[in-house]
Amino acid sequence: MTRPTLRSLAAALLCIGLGGCAAPGGLGPGEVAPPVSSQPQPKPLWPTWTDSPSSGGTPVAGRVPPPKPLEGAPPVGPEGIEKIDVMAVLRADKGMKRFGDGKTIEEPGKAGVRPARFADLTGDGKPELIVAVDTPTGRSVLSVYTAVGRTVVPILSTSGRRLRAETVGTDLLVRTTDDDGSAHDIRFHWDGQRMSVLSDEHKFGNAIPAPGSGTCPAPPPSGPASSAPTHRAAR
Repeated sequence: MTRPTLRSLAAALLCIGLGGCAAPGGLGPGEVAPPVSSQPQPKPLWPTWTDSPSSGGTPVAGRVPPPKPLEGAPPVGPEGIEKIDVMAVLRADKGMKRFGDGKTIEEPGKAGVRPARFADLTGDGKPELIVAVDTPTGRSVLSVYTAVGRTVVPILSTSGRRLRAETVGTDLLVRTTDDDGSAHDIRFHWDGQRMSVLSDEHKFGNAIPAPGSGTCPAPPPSGPASSAPTHRAAR
């Protein structure tokens, strides 16, 4: 066994006297810790609709072709997509044309098109158009459009009940709640072609017994009558 030298013993005593030596890559005595970078916080797009009747998602299976520009949509001018006729965009979208009659709403509890919102979801510094519609059945439909040159391209369509939406950085977080209290929190992220599902958190509601209650959970509804949220990443 190698015996410690006087120099190594002196170095060890010096570290103890100074309160400990910094580990490799760590902070030395008197050094200030670098500031911690803040994480983006959720920003509600429709704060009034915090828990209103109306949304959701299910990933699209398999490979799908890139979304195509909407035929018949108005061209995007030099001012950008923020100045486009929103109702004309809805009328050009086959999945949203029935809502392009011009009926708008400013508060929850009624059927119509919510105020349009704009946020950079693709990370190119330019905003996307986000449109949500509350229907008479209590469900809501949300669509996102981006500008490619002078054309309008749909990059997300999702629907469900009690829809709330927030931006988290450049991601879009869609929250939905079913009548039984179960909820979906779905986070969408730009994948270069469309908004795709980054995470999908399902929270069971009061209608589903908790584990250990002595009863078996009821099977989830199936078929067209199901109220489970659905979404299409692109058309």
